[in-house]
Amino acid sequence: MPIVAVIPEPNSPVELREVAEPDLESNSALLEVELSEVCGTDVHLQAGRLNGVPYPLVPGHVSVGRLQKIRGELLDVDGKQFREGDRVTFLDVHRTCNACWYCLVAKASTRCPQRKVYGITYGLADGLCGGWATHIYLKPGTRCISLDATAETFMAGGCALPTSLHAVERSDIRIGDTVLVLGSGPVGVNAIVMAHMRGALRVLCIGAPEARLAAAKQAGASATLNIETHNDNERLDWVREQTAGRGADVTIEATGAPEAVVQAMRFTRDAGTVVVVGQYTDHGEASFNPHLDLNKKHLDVRGCWGSDFSHFYRSAQLASAKPELWAGMKLESYDLKAANEALAAVAEGRVLKAIIKP
Repeated sequence: MPIVAVIPEPNSPVELREVAEPDLESNSALLEVELSEVCGTDVHLQAGRLNGVPYPLVPGHVSVGRLQKIRGELLDVDGKQFREGDRVTFLDVHRTCNACWYCLVAKASTRCPQRKVYGITYGLADGLCGGWATHIYLKPGTRCISLDATAETFMAGGCALPTSLHAVERSDIRIGDTVLVLGSGPVGVNAIVMAHMRGALRVLCIGAPEARLAAAKQAGASATLNIETHNDNERLDWVREQTAGRGADVTIEATGAPEAVVQAMRFTRDAGTVVVVGQYTDHGEASFNPHLDLNKKHLDVRGCWGSDFSHFYRSAQLASAKPELWAGMKLESYDLKAANEALAAVAEGRVLKAIIKP
């Protein structure tokens, strides 16, 4: 019988449970999990910081595995049929309707009211729908992507890679720009890689701790600054020293701290661009001066929520074609029994990237 790691309710430790193997619907599959991610979202899920979560929940919204059983047809985006034994990942977002106003008019599928997400808004009552498990039930309509990369290489980017790809697209980085990334976690480090691919000449990073800043440098950061040893004024002075006194052309906030959004605005040059991607959960409010911090600076400030299939697909292609770009993203593996330890390590910033290896 499949084994799953379950968050039974908010602020409760993870439990292991045995569940029945599902009866496969037409055009569905059973995935044997090789690796699944432990990310900041999972920490928030355990702490009950997200709305609409159907506990008990099996976390793990980005996973890699082998197709163990297929019923009917399972096709990739090119119309090629998957076979049992193929290594795949899959878009964690499911049931996007492609029929509502957000999908068809706004072209913002991440805001589709019908969307469901494996490991986040699908609970245990919906079946084997999270990656912290020996198996995942891939419901009909789940968009699978073939992987040429190893499971470890793809998971080095993980969910942070399509998220940062989306953020960099939103930033409209121009060739030769100086980009500042706030945050040296997985999204921040991936944003450094993506910013260079987009054409940035230099990428700066402010974050912590030193181990994560070392990963940022290996990913291509020209210079880094430790937020733990420098106050707001010192950080601003450092950014200006790095940018001929002007500030960054583009700043990407990837921290999760509300005050970092205000800092991003102040660290960016006049007529520059700020992209906010780190505020996935509600950590509270931040105050800024609309005249001095925004309007007088003529800033372009853009939010960035999640990712869609195009970001996920291209991330898989990049991981397969250029695995060396993620060589500095150190993975720490935990088995299902150690899921609570993995959550604590991520919450405390003791690891850059944690994965569950069932």
